[in-house]
Amino acid sequence: MARFAWAAASSCKRRAGIRRAACADFTQSPSGAAPGALFIPKKKEETVVDVTMVICLLVLGGVVGFAAGLLGIGGGMLLVPFLTMLFAWKGMPADLVVHAAIATSMTSILFTSISSVRAHQQRGTIKWNIVWAMAPGIIIGGLLSGGAVFAALSTLWLSLFFALFVGYSGWSMLQNKKPKPSRQMPGVVGTSAAGAGIGFLSGLVGAGGGFLSVPFMVWCNVALHNAVSTSAALGFPIALANSVGYVVSGLNSGESRPGMLGYIYWPALIALVCTSVLTAPLGARMAHRLPVQTLKRVFACLLFALAAYMLFKAWQTFNG
Repeated sequence: MARFAWAAASSCKRRAGIRRAACADFTQSPSGAAPGALFIPKKKEETVVDVTMVICLLVLGGVVGFAAGLLGIGGGMLLVPFLTMLFAWKGMPADLVVHAAIATSMTSILFTSISSVRAHQQRGTIKWNIVWAMAPGIIIGGLLSGGAVFAALSTLWLSLFFALFVGYSGWSMLQNKKPKPSRQMPGVVGTSAAGAGIGFLSGLVGAGGGFLSVPFMVWCNVALHNAVSTSAALGFPIALANSVGYVVSGLNSGESRPGMLGYIYWPALIALVCTSVLTAPLGARMAHRLPVQTLKRVFACLLFALAAYMLFKAWQTFNG
C-alpha cells in the first residue's frame, strides 16, 4: 500500500512539473519586458502555395510565355507586379516581397528564352553575331546587378525604380521614330558596353532586357523581326548572370525563407515555367502573322497600369 501511495505521489509531481514547464514557455518574459509578463510566441510568416495560387501562377506563366515569344521580351514587366500581388496576398514579408518577385521573374526567363529561341531559330531570324558581341557585357552587368546592387536596395527603391522603368518602356513602345539610314551597330567593344548596361538594368527590374535591346537594335537599323528574335536569345545570358547573383546575394543577406533559394522562390518558379515554355513558341510563331505594332500599343497601355500599381506599392512602403 505504501509503495502504491509513493508511486501516485511521484506521478502527480511529474504532471505538475510538465504543467509548470509548459506555462513557463508562455510566461517567460523576453529581453526588456517586465518580469512575469505574459509572452506568447509569434507565428512565423510563411508563404503558402495552395491550389488557388498554383492556378494563378499557371495562367500567368502561359500569358507571359506567349508575350515573350511574340514581342521578344522576357516577361518580367508583366510577372513582377503580379508576383508582388500574389506573394503579398499569401503572407510573404513586405520587406522581401519585391525582391522575391523580381528574382523569381528573372529566373523563369532562363527557361522561357530557350523555348522562344528554338522557335525563332527555325526561321533563321536571330543575329548571332550581335548575341556573341553583347554576351560578355551582359554577364558582367548582370552579375554586378544581381550579386551586389540588388540586395543593397530596399523595397521602396526597387518598387520606385521598377515603376519608372516600366512607364518609360510603355512610352517607348508608343513611339515610332525612324532611325537615321546611315546608323549601324557599334563595334564589338561598343556593343559589349551596351550589353553591360542592358544586363545591369534588367537585373534591377527582373526583365529579360527586350525593352532595352529591341529599341537599341532598331535604333541601329536592325530590322524589327531580327531585333525581336535576337532579343529572345539575349534573354538567356541576362537571366543566367542575374539568377546566379540573386542566389549568392540572397544567401549572404540571410533573407531566405522556406521554399527560397537566395531571393528565388522556387515553388512559384516551377509553376510559371510549366506553362510559359509551352506558350513561348506559339508567341514566336504568331510574331510573324499578327500585327505586332498594334499589339505593342495595347501592351504599352497595360504597362502604364502596372507602373501605376508599383508606384502605389512604393508609396505604401514609404508610409508603412
